[in-house]
Amino acid sequence: MQIPTDEQIRSLHERYAPSAEAFERVYTHCRVVCAVAEQLLDRAPAKVNVDLVRAGCLLHDIGVYRLVDASGRIAHDRYVSHGVLGHELLAAEGLPETLCRFCSHHTGVGVTAEDVRSQGLPIPVADYLAETPEEELVMYADKFHSKTEPPVLHSVSSYSAKVRRFGADKELRFKALVERYGEPDLAELSARFGHRTL
Repeated sequence: MQIPTDEQIRSLHERYAPSAEAFERVYTHCRVVCAVAEQLLDRAPAKVNVDLVRAGCLLHDIGVYRLVDASGRIAHDRYVSHGVLGHELLAAEGLPETLCRFCSHHTGVGVTAEDVRSQGLPIPVADYLAETPEEELVMYADKFHSKTEPPVLHSVSSYSAKVRRFGADKELRFKALVERYGEPDLAELSARFGHRTL
C-alpha cells in the first residue's frame, strides 16, 4: 500500500478546508495528535507500522471540514458524523480502506452499533471500533487534544471526566488504553504548540 507523504496529506487538507482558519484549526490538531502518538510509540506493539500511524494521525479529522458552516463554526449537533464524512472523502480520493478507517474508527474510545441506535447518532448503524494497533494508537492519541477555541490538551483526568458522560464502560476502556500506552508528556506538547493543559 502506498502511504501518502506529509506533503500530500497537507495538500488534501488545504484542498478541502473551507477557510484558512478551518485549515489551521483542523490541521494543527492533526499535527498535535501525531506528536502525541510519536511519544507513545515505545509502548506500541513491535509490529506497528509507524508510517501508517503518522498518516492516520494527519488524516483522521479531515471530515471536520464538511461540518464547517459559512461563518466558520463547526456543526456540533452533527459532529459525531465527521469520521464517516472523512472516510467517504478519502474513499472518493481513491485512498485505500486502511487509511479511510482512521477517520471513521477514531471517535471517542469506539462507537458501537448499539451506541448509534440508543443515542440516535446521525451515522449509519455499525461498529466504529479500532481494530488494528495503528487504529488504536491514533484513536488514543486523539483523546489528548481538543479543537476547542482556544485548543487545549487533555490530561488523563480531564479526558476521563469527559468520557464518563457516555458511560462507565467508556471510561474503563479509556483507562485500559492508558495502562497499555502510558501518558504523553503534555508539558512538552504545551511548550511546542502553545496550548494549555486541562
